Parts: sequence; C-alpha cells; structure tokens
Amino acid sequence: MRIALAQLNFHIGNFHSNREKIIAHIERAKQEGAQLIVFPELSVCGYHPCDLLEREEFIEWTYESIEIIEKACKGIAAIVGTPTINESQKGKKLHNSALFINNGKVQHLVHKTLLPTYDIFDEYRHFEPNTDFNIVEFMGRKLAITICEDLWDNQPTNNSFGRNKLYGKSPLKELSKLNPDLVINIAASPFSSDQEKKRKDVLTMKATEYKIPLLYVNQVGAQTELIFDGGSMFINSKGEVVQELACFEEDFRIIDLDAPREKCIQPAVSRIEKIHHALILGIRDYFTKSGFSKATLGLSGGIDSAVVAALAARALGPENVRVLLMPSKYSSGHSIADAEKLAVNLGIQYELIEIQPMVDAFEKGLEKSFSGLEPNVTEENIQARTRGILVMAISNKFGNILLNTSNKSECAVGYGTLYGDMNGGLSVLGDVYKTDVYQLARFINSEQEIIPENTIVKPPSAELKPGQKDTDSLPDYETLDQILFRYIELNQSPNEIIAQGFDKEVVKRTARMVNNNEYKRYQAPPILRVSPKAFGFGRRMPLVARYEG
Repeated sequence: MRIALAQLNFHIGNFHSNREKIIAHIERAKQEGAQLIVFPELSVCGYHPCDLLEREEFIEWTYESIEIIEKACKGIAAIVGTPTINESQKGKKLHNSALFINNGKVQHLVHKTLLPTYDIFDEYRHFEPNTDFNIVEFMGRKLAITICEDLWDNQPTNNSFGRNKLYGKSPLKELSKLNPDLVINIAASPFSSDQEKKRKDVLTMKATEYKIPLLYVNQVGAQTELIFDGGSMFINSKGEVVQELACFEEDFRIIDLDAPREKCIQPAVSRIEKIHHALILGIRDYFTKSGFSKATLGLSGGIDSAVVAALAARALGPENVRVLLMPSKYSSGHSIADAEKLAVNLGIQYELIEIQPMVDAFEKGLEKSFSGLEPNVTEENIQARTRGILVMAISNKFGNILLNTSNKSECAVGYGTLYGDMNGGLSVLGDVYKTDVYQLARFINSEQEIIPENTIVKPPSAELKPGQKDTDSLPDYETLDQILFRYIELNQSPNEIIAQGFDKEVVKRTARMVNNNEYKRYQAPPILRVSPKAFGFGRRMPLVARYEG
C-alpha cells in the first residue's frame, strides 16, 4: 500500500484556502499512485481555533468543506483532521476528530482520546474525549488511527510535588488489543527548541513497545504565537526512523509499505539554527495570514534590534522592512554608525530622526509638575515612549506592523518601558534569552558579517542616561539567564535554585522582579514561542497576587 504524507501549512478559519490545499494534494497523491493520503490534525479549520469553535457558523463552514473534500476522494482514501459535532446528549458539543474518507464519503470517524489541558493547550475547553476504540480496515490492513496527544500517554505531571502520570488511559494500548498492522498519528505539535527530540523519543518508543510501524503527519506553519515545525515521519516496527520530512516547510512524500525503503533522514541542525528557522517562519506567517507585508522597528545599534531586523529581512524581504534610527543626547556615535551599517548590509530602508527636541518639549511641559524633584527613571521612560510614538506613527501611516525587539530576559524582569520599547504587534525575541540572542547574531553572521561586530561585542545598554549599562540594573546575563531558566522553564523555587550554588540575594531579587512585572507582560504583544515555557498563553499568572516564591 502506498500512503501519501501531506505536511501542510493551514490558516485558521480560512476554509476555502485549506480545502483547496487539501484537494490539490489529494489529486497529486492520485497522480503519484497513492491509495491513501494523510493530513494533519484539524486541517480543515486550522489548529487551534480557540473560541471560534463556539460559533455555530464556524462549525457549519467546517461541514461544508468536508462535503467538498469528500467528493474529491474518489479513487483514493484520505484521513483528514476536523472538529465534529458530539451526537451524544452528554459532554462537550464537539470532538477533535479524524475522518476516514473513501469512495466519496466518510466511512469512519475517530475521535481524540487524550485532550491536553496544560501549557499552551486547552482542548478540553471545547472537545469531548473519545471512549471507544476501533480499527479501520483498508486494503487488507488494520489501521489504528490516533490524534497527536493520544501517543503521549506517558506524559508526567510537570511539578516536583507529584510524580503521577498525567493520563490514566493509553489509547494505543487499547488499540493494540485489536492487532493493528499500522499506527497513523495525525498531529498539530508545536515547536519548541527541545520538542523534536522529545517527539522522536515518544514515537519511536511506541513503535518499539508495540512492534507496529507508525506514520506520523504533523502540521507546519505558524498561528500567531504557535509555530509548527513539521518533521513528519515513518517509523518501522523496530523503532527506527526510516523516512523524515522537512522541518519548517511544507512537504509531501509517498511511503510504500510493501517496498524496501532506504533511510531518508533530515540533517541534524543546532538548537540555535532551529530557533532561527522557527522565528523566520513565525514572522512570515504572522504577516501573510494577517494580510500584511511590511514591517517597521526602531534600530538602536544594539544587538536585539539588530537580530530582529535581520530576521525580518529574511522573512519578508529587505524591501519590506523599514527602520527608524532615533538617537537622543545619550546615544553614542558608534550606536548610530552600527545601526546605519546594519541597515546598509541588509538593504533595508532607514531614516534617522533626532528625538532630543521632542524629549525636551515633554520635559518642558512637565517642568511645573516635576518642580523640585530630581530626574529619575521617569525621564528615561520619556525617551523610550517618544521613540514608541514615532515607530507607531510609521506603522499607522504606512500600514506596517511594528516588530517588538525585547528579549525574554528583559521581559522576565520588567526591563522595558510600557508604551515605549514594549510597543509592537508581534514580539520576535520575547521567548529568546539574551545569551541566545548573541548566539543568533553569530549564526546570522556565520557566512558573512551582516550584524556589525561592534554590535555583538559591546556591553549592552539602553543608553537612556550617561554611561548606562544593563548590568547597572541587572545581574550579568550569563547568571541571570541561568536563574530565569530554572525559575520559568523548570518551575524551580528560589530555594531550589540557591541550593545549586547561585547567590541567595541575586536569586531572591530575580524572582521578585519576575513576579512583580506580570502586569507588564500582560500588556505585551504576542510572543513567538520557541521554548517549552513562553510568556503569554502558556504561562498564566494572576496580576495582583502576593507571591514571594
């Protein structure tokens, strides 16, 4: 049997585009002699539609698309992911389902059993879990069709005070009792920098444990914060990855279950390279799926804005990136020169606007109100907010999306100005620690110098007062990022971190800064997710809680 794997980039709610893409690949699979084609999870409507699933017309449009897709499935079978209506009088009104379509109609309906409700996932909000397990028979083979999390039943609870498994049921264990010949898993598994290894470990373990070959088809593309990296694969009954599709791009491949197969594996890439590719995909899809093409940002001569500008130019094309250089009296000459050199290297449009006259006007206007008070962070923030007004003006006037340039280290501890440098429609580096920003800069420069060397090696500074350096307010980034990683990603307590040899006062102060600045992050733009624990939807904290942990 020849099975086509269709790893595609879908658009939430764009039913016409999604079904046309599905039908085009059904036709391609027919032409290339496949008997079955497999599409990812929720491919009809895109993953994840969130509360659009509450709208009756959204489900009606889904069913209209299914009817059109059914008609294309003559001479071939297809497995397609979609929400379906729960016909029971009990439970949630929808299922997350896989349709098995053959001879122009849906012949089998398989529902997802394990509904993730942690981190970025909230599927139980909308879907009723499956309780019945059945095999689909096709061309003399028994197919065990599963949906994404259904193979992740060994997921542990992610905390130190409990070692229980998250799920009490194993769908594949139930299906294995029916002696399937092949497991098919359709997925929408989001990218994080360590997800590829975890995913392969889970899938190869299942194939080995049950001694059944496994076909895995993942979505690719970005939906706001979430980035899907693809990496679909075929694993034999020994747990060996035999075929692997591309990462971060659409791909299509036919697997012949009856013919000898040479291994075709994607080359290994570094963690930083994966993050680089993910961010480019995230930027590109955010723009194209939102109907925009052009970006703007403030280019300071610092490393964060330099990396964002380079990524934007690669994602959108340099002709679609416009930057402002906005020096004040505290800006160093080398920062302006570095920013200009980068803009020239990238071939992007740039403009220099001196902000000091505007800052002076604000300070003059506030002179009476601030009479007798010493300058402090307020005056620094006026500079940042002046810059924010200017880049937002470019955004409004020319229809550009403003890219935010704050990194995760700064977001974590509140080292940013609301309505100033925290402005933006999309945060590119909000899930990238400062130490990784430096590595991204080095990767971008791996073939030729694009980001000026001086931008990379000079001490980081907001340049909002004379001689200012980030380390005036923060621990050095090497130390800070190690503490933040343990506190945020690993969910360790300050005492646990201190026990690993970190300075007590530094750890306690860092934790306080993280906790006290939740209100800033709440107002930040959506952040492209590249780590296992990003700020935003995947980390929900109360704004006014008293928590000293």
